[in-house]
Amino acid sequence: MDWMYWTPPTALFFVAIAMILAGMTVWEVVSPTGMRRGFLPLQTTRGDRLFIGLLTSAWFHLAWLGLSDFHPAYMTVACIGWLIVVLRWG
Repeated sequence: MDWMYWTPPTALFFVAIAMILAGMTVWEVVSPTGMRRGFLPLQTTRGDRLFIGLLTSAWFHLAWLGLSDFHPAYMTVACIGWLIVVLRWG
């Protein structure tokens, strides 16, 4: 049986996602969100925008890995920026 080997970057990724989810949960309890409309073509809450941002970041990474020879760290920085944009103005 093969077991998954947790490299430090993999562990860091999952810890970061868990911290983001925990932070968003606390934020929602302290300050409940309402629906709003930004540049996304639908009304969203903070949780919706987080999900959309994470999902699109995953697709951006897959496209980057499949279509580019550059190091994935460049796309990671770009996706963090994308996530901030979606959460703030999405």
